[in-house]
Amino acid sequence: MIDWDRVCALQSEVGAEDFDEVIEIFLEEVDGEIDGLPDSSRETLAERLHFLKGSALNLGFRKFSELCRDGEVKVAASDTVDVPGLVACYQQSRAYFLNEVAGRTSDQSKL
Repeated sequence: MIDWDRVCALQSEVGAEDFDEVIEIFLEEVDGEIDGLPDSSRETLAERLHFLKGSALNLGFRKFSELCRDGEVKVAASDTVDVPGLVACYQQSRAYFLNEVAGRTSDQSKL
């Protein structure tokens, strides 16, 4: 679900002291896009999925990113996108990530 190697790499790139801010910005931006998914036109849905895919990859939300990529392909093919499934995956990934990162940052050797 989460690519912890990517999370560690990102933390190394930005530094431990700025990592919490990166997480906060990521969650704020992605939460906003997630809220708008159900009411999106096909064009807007494609744009949102592209943004979400890149953001998710950056913070290691591997499974969610894969679903966004699949959704982009479906939009391009005029197929139906499982928006509730995407939202559920994000919510599960978000909860898991926040729970795990809290435990990992208390023991820096795990992150």
